[in-house]
Amino acid sequence: MPNDSQKILDSIRRLVQLLRLSDRSAERAVGLSGAQLFVLQELGKAPALSINELAERTRTDQSSVSVVAARLVEQGMVARERSPEDGRRVQMSLTRRGRAALRKAPPVAQQKLLEALDSLSAGDRRRLSEAFGRVVDRMGADRGAAPMFFEEESVPGRPPLKPPRKRGRAAGGVGW
Repeated sequence: MPNDSQKILDSIRRLVQLLRLSDRSAERAVGLSGAQLFVLQELGKAPALSINELAERTRTDQSSVSVVAARLVEQGMVARERSPEDGRRVQMSLTRRGRAALRKAPPVAQQKLLEALDSLSAGDRRRLSEAFGRVVDRMGADRGAAPMFFEEESVPGRPPLKPPRKRGRAAGGVGW
């Protein structure tokens, strides 16, 4: 019978697998990473959004969503312009190309994950946040802004990151 630690690891494995499959599906369907498609979908829900509004909607740090949005601008999926109401405000909106990509895009797992988290009670979300935060801290994770899921791995125009080389026992390493 699995213990609590195994059940937690199994859940994390299933979640990561779901996110990876969603990312691959987005890349096959529209040539975007899952993170880019998630941002594109959120932009498609409003006429225009600022980076701060986009960060709030994706529940991501402003600096992380800014990187993803910049890639979408480079690909011609998103336009960046000054707000007609407030010239100090930069807003982003979908281009014709971005809207076309959205029409043929699969659903993204990030949206389902947010919906699942939002369906928990406030107390459950707080306890999960605190407990999971302690686990990540004890693992020594960087406390900086977290990138969007798998975005650092899937950058159009750049080959994906390669997994670590397998070292055999003959090379003095532990076999994978």
